[in-house]
Amino acid sequence: MVPRSTDESHRASTPLELLFDLCFVVAVSQAAAQLERGVTAGHIGSTLVGYLMVFFAIWWAWVNFTWFASAYDVDDVAYRLLTFIQIAGALVLAAGVTSAFSGSDFATITAGYVVMRVAMVAQWLRAAASDPVGRPAALRYAFGITVLQVGWVLRLFLPHTWGDATFLVLATGEVLVPWWAERGGRSTTWHPGHINERYGLFTLIVLGESVAAATIAIQEAVTANAISATLVGLAVGGLALVFGLWWWYFEHSAEEGLRVSRQLAYVWGYAHYFVFASVAAFGAGLEVAVSTAEGHGTASGITAALSVAVPVAIFVVVTATLHAILRKDWPLQRWYPPLTAAALVALAFAADRVSLGVVVPLMALAVAALVAVDSRTSRTVAPTG
Repeated sequence: MVPRSTDESHRASTPLELLFDLCFVVAVSQAAAQLERGVTAGHIGSTLVGYLMVFFAIWWAWVNFTWFASAYDVDDVAYRLLTFIQIAGALVLAAGVTSAFSGSDFATITAGYVVMRVAMVAQWLRAAASDPVGRPAALRYAFGITVLQVGWVLRLFLPHTWGDATFLVLATGEVLVPWWAERGGRSTTWHPGHINERYGLFTLIVLGESVAAATIAIQEAVTANAISATLVGLAVGGLALVFGLWWWYFEHSAEEGLRVSRQLAYVWGYAHYFVFASVAAFGAGLEVAVSTAEGHGTASGITAALSVAVPVAIFVVVTATLHAILRKDWPLQRWYPPLTAAALVALAFAADRVSLGVVVPLMALAVAALVAVDSRTSRTVAPTG
């Protein structure tokens, strides 16, 4: 298991990595479905806390595999079999999402993590045995993952009142492991272009899951009742928002910025927690809007509109910040994205007077305007890092 080169040409995602992503989207869809049910029922506070905690578990497991694979994917039999074990663990994790939401029971999710972590530690130990230069970092990764996984298991036996605090402590430890492991000696040889593509593909897959969830919600509403102007507006506005978010994210590649300053990878990679979580929440928000428009649940029109506006606003602001960090010459005025986010939230508060079938398309127009301005100002500017 020798390290891959950071300058390797034509480094693309493998079919195994894509299978890994698709299996992880099962867990993402489960989390989004629980978010939609909780918001529709009016349990907003507890549902959001549960969503953020569960999504962290999903996101971090995906991150662990993705960065390791970028540095050490040798695609031999052992590597494939260990990856299959990680996929199996991800499916166990997905099976535990509902119980984590309904009763803060993380036993099944933790069991899935144990399965994934056993395979992940085995991968790092293989790397340590085969790569003398990278051995210190590989061993630190294996040690840190093992210690924290023991902590997650022990957490199951603590009093329920300690749940949120211990989760925060262990989650903080998780995100600090890469920073500690990469200190001193040679860091892992992840590929900037490959990482950029991997994150982009997962964003795309989660965005597609949001489209599917919203489509099913609209289909069920149309089946139960006749088509209405509100449903048409939600369908058109939701699809236009998907197009806008896709355009906004993929208009600027992060590869050159990551290649120029590899230390920015921590900020860029960790910030994608909010990118992925907001995209999945956006799909759940569209489902909430459809349910509210059909008179189901207890969510008000404003709540339903905010469930669409807030995730989109977070997505725009976070990705804009990443664009600005990686592209020092980015010509777009820095206040445009926050202004767009504010406009989205303001439009949501108009939902008590205007139909959701009108508000959501107006949100799509606000995002489209931002994309149009950005495209016009950025076409002739090359990234400099």
